[in-house]
Amino acid sequence: MNAAVSLTQDPEALTITLPVEGMTCATCVGRIERVLNKTEGVLQVSVNLATERAEVRYDGERIAPLAVAEAIERTGFTVPSETLALSIEGMTCASCVGRVERALGKIPGVAGASVNLATEQAQVTAPAGVLDMAALVATVERAGFGATPLTVRKSAEDEEAEAQRRLLRERNAVILAGLLTLPLIAQLVAGLTGLDFRLPAWLQLALATPVQFGVGARFYGPAWRALRAGAGNMDLLVALGTSAAYGLSVALMIWPQYGDGHLYFVAAAVIITLVMLGRWFEHRAKRSTTAAIRALSELRPTSAHVLRDGAEVEIPIDALAAGDIIVIRPGERIPADGEIVEGDSEVDEALITGESMPVPKQLGDTVIGGAINGAGLLHVKATGVGAESMLAQIIRLVESAQASKAPVQRLVDKVAAVFVPIVVVIAVSSFSGWWMSGLEPAMALVIAVSVLVISCPCALGLATPTAIMVGTGAAARAGILIKDAEALERAHKLKLVVFDKTGTLTEGRPSVSRVVGLAASETETLALAAAVQAGSEHPLARGVLARAADQGIDPAQSSDFKSLTGRGVSATVEARRLWLGNRRLMAEAGVDTAAGEERAAALEGEGDTVMWLADDGKPLGAKLLGLIAVRDQIKPSAAEAVARLKRLGIVTVMLTGDNRRSAEIVAKAVGVDSLVAEVLPEDKAAEIVRLREIHGVVGMVGDGVNDAPALAAADIGIAMGGGTDVAMHSAGITLMRGDPTLVAEAIDISRATYRKILQNLFWAFIYNLIGIPLAAGGVLSPVFAGAAMAFSSVSVVTNSLLLKGWRPKEGVSS
Repeated sequence: MNAAVSLTQDPEALTITLPVEGMTCATCVGRIERVLNKTEGVLQVSVNLATERAEVRYDGERIAPLAVAEAIERTGFTVPSETLALSIEGMTCASCVGRVERALGKIPGVAGASVNLATEQAQVTAPAGVLDMAALVATVERAGFGATPLTVRKSAEDEEAEAQRRLLRERNAVILAGLLTLPLIAQLVAGLTGLDFRLPAWLQLALATPVQFGVGARFYGPAWRALRAGAGNMDLLVALGTSAAYGLSVALMIWPQYGDGHLYFVAAAVIITLVMLGRWFEHRAKRSTTAAIRALSELRPTSAHVLRDGAEVEIPIDALAAGDIIVIRPGERIPADGEIVEGDSEVDEALITGESMPVPKQLGDTVIGGAINGAGLLHVKATGVGAESMLAQIIRLVESAQASKAPVQRLVDKVAAVFVPIVVVIAVSSFSGWWMSGLEPAMALVIAVSVLVISCPCALGLATPTAIMVGTGAAARAGILIKDAEALERAHKLKLVVFDKTGTLTEGRPSVSRVVGLAASETETLALAAAVQAGSEHPLARGVLARAADQGIDPAQSSDFKSLTGRGVSATVEARRLWLGNRRLMAEAGVDTAAGEERAAALEGEGDTVMWLADDGKPLGAKLLGLIAVRDQIKPSAAEAVARLKRLGIVTVMLTGDNRRSAEIVAKAVGVDSLVAEVLPEDKAAEIVRLREIHGVVGMVGDGVNDAPALAAADIGIAMGGGTDVAMHSAGITLMRGDPTLVAEAIDISRATYRKILQNLFWAFIYNLIGIPLAAGGVLSPVFAGAAMAFSSVSVVTNSLLLKGWRPKEGVSS
């Protein structure tokens, strides 16, 4: 099993993700979670059956990672071990070897460390997922030696080959079981059609035994471990049912006087064959649920061409460093995030952002690693490499979402925790009831076997995670990154979506439309405003500075710059204290704005945002110098985005700190239902809370630092692509493109995924709600019971895979 896992730290706890082998159904998930939750130092546990991984948050001062893995082992499952290899530099004698070994051995979770002086290598063994290569390297370096990783994550080709080998083994087991079972089935069919054909008892035994204890041996180990841990799983049900049928048949061979000549080897053999066939289909289908991750992983090239000392050299991708100048030829994949320093081209970012058309790129533009270069030759300065690249972050985000657990799954887990014991009780009760009613013990046992094998906790365990895995993968292909399953599930409940204005419904690139001189000339007003804004990164500042540059104005030096959140900025320029901002700032500074109100009202009525420029006017008092009007173009897709949300039955609101008159122009143009204007950034979160009390579940769409509190306060925060990292980290959903229509698409995929979850749970429960009573009533034979159980999981996974065909659709409603 691939052990590509994470070991991260936050202010509260450590998080470790461990692969777990041996899980077969939802009861396995519940058993691991119960044991870990009772373990001292474990804070939170989420086990995912579909990915076969356990994510554990723990207190590193109270429990070690190795103890977490050992706790999982005590539940009867296996955390596979892994060995990481390091090349060690600087060792000269045996004492060096001992020092490195002791240093590595002290790392929490290390089960063993072996260092070889001759080969200058170290082998470190631990449960898969416990070790972090960077931590190993750092430990060796602290011991005074150099270290280089020798083991790297398996390539996509290696992982695919390993998966194919596993599927091949399962297929061969199915074929072998099928060939041995066919004669038994032929006997069964002959009996049903009235033909007198019966295999000798010894031949039936010879055919059934390899199936039961050869192919079926894989059920006994997990079943025994489950029993030893005081729990049950699907393997236990299969092992009990088939062993009962096989054992009854052997008994009737030895004591034929207690039967009527019928043996039940066929039931045991067919059940094992069908269950194995179902698992083979299931694993094939589950491979498809992770197609999105594999597709993203394959975007990363294995090497890069860089300029070193004026010459172009090819280096492994892992050797690429920030600051390297990468040469990217037409048709090549871009190896890392970076900034174009030479050349222009078009770049295909479809698999990363969902943008179907190539994006023009020129000098100074940024590019994303994994995208495909068009016809131009590019020189790119690497800014984000390895784990810091956008592609790596996307993969981690999608992996995290696929491994997380939706709230609806918690109910399923509670059901699964008692499922197997209840089934065993029903089976025993069925046997006892039929026997006491006068049925022969052999027939009563056959009914009990049917009850055991019809039950399928696997389908319950796969219902939610497979839908989430496919849904998040489909969303990622469309340029929608969903942080976790909870965000995906909650988004389908949205009743209201709140949009920030700047950078969300507008382009976020304001330009100066008018300069009005009052106590100063237009040129002086612009020059002073540019000098004040020289210390700001705000979009309005960039617009002012761009206009000044166009007019050849070189801003004067400023000092004592202050950003006044929600109001504007101030700075000292040429010994004058200047303020540049909105009316609220002018009021705070004691500036009389009467001279500019008429012009400002006219500009705001045209949709402009007006900035007021004033100085302290010492010794006569504050004085209004002039006005600067800026205009931010509305995004072409903004009106359609709002319209699509309305067709989904969602109320829309625009929430902005801009003045009401200019905000109303934008609100009317895009068609939002209501407008809340002139709101300070710190008050936006409170406004979200107020709207929630009125409308219910609220989503917030924004892109800036000022939006982060509101994004966090909303039930679902949606960050626009191109926005700040703060906004993206505060949001449950990130849109890779700055296209507001993706908001409706995110809600649509959420609704589609949730429908699949409900459908899957329906099928998972209906199999058992109908099948178990039929089996207990003697209606279903063990053979048909085994077939139903085997294909219940397949149907659930297959139904989830239908989400792969999801495409954004206009006018979708649910």
